Amino acid sequence: MIVILGYIAALIIGLSLGLIGGGGSILTVPVLVYLLGLSPVIATAYSLFIVGLTSLFGSYRFYRKGLVSLKTAVVFGIPSIIAVYTTRRYLVPAIPENLFHVGDFAVTKGVMLMLLFAALMVFASISMIRQKKEANGSVDDNIDTAIDVEYESATAPHPKPKFNYIGILAEGLVVGTLTGLVGAGGGFLIIPALVLFSKLDMKMAVGTSLLIIAAKSLFGFVGDIYNYEIDWMFLAIFSAFSVVGIFLGSFLSTKIHADKLKTSFGWFVLAMGVYIIAKEIFFA
Repeated sequence: MIVILGYIAALIIGLSLGLIGGGGSILTVPVLVYLLGLSPVIATAYSLFIVGLTSLFGSYRFYRKGLVSLKTAVVFGIPSIIAVYTTRRYLVPAIPENLFHVGDFAVTKGVMLMLLFAALMVFASISMIRQKKEANGSVDDNIDTAIDVEYESATAPHPKPKFNYIGILAEGLVVGTLTGLVGAGGGFLIIPALVLFSKLDMKMAVGTSLLIIAAKSLFGFVGDIYNYEIDWMFLAIFSAFSVVGIFLGSFLSTKIHADKLKTSFGWFVLAMGVYIIAKEIFFA
């Protein structure tokens, strides 16, 4: 019964990705840990594969519309891929199981990973909730626009990317390391970086970020294959449900406006992040 609920959750994760264009993958680790009972280390490994595969299917949708900058994906993706692979292959296995004690509270590797993941959930939720308008529209509003419209301007010329290589290198290393530690894609960090450091417009940044997330997540998972025993059957079924959810969500997104859904989902992610922090600290 629990496994069936897990597969339903996988469908919902993909559905949310298809509907609002992001955020759903950040639920993957909590589902794997708290619903299916996997260890945080294995959950972050499986999450990399699931996030990578679903993002790959999502990026194809943008690629067909001409909204993926392959050159930018390569330039940004290389440092990110190196960072996430190194983190999963060498850094995570090297972290001691027991880190330190605060009184009677033991901070283990699993607790540290879940607290870091919860912090990421809180930051991601804030980016989905905030409604602050800027002169050219908020990042979130532009992401919604890029995902929800039918891309009538997809064939229009887009400005060529201009690279701030130092900024891209630093951001790629930071996002790659973070992805390697918590198993989440980090799209809410990548998209602003592509706009700022590569001068992409928002639609192109969203599509390109999905390809970057797919590449670095899947390469990061390769690092895990050397360190852990993988349940390939479970992973394949869970991923398949998530991919089906993406296609279903993409279909529904043409009929449902995502603004209110995204805000509500942001509050849900925030509540989940706070719950994880409370559970790991006070109810472990």
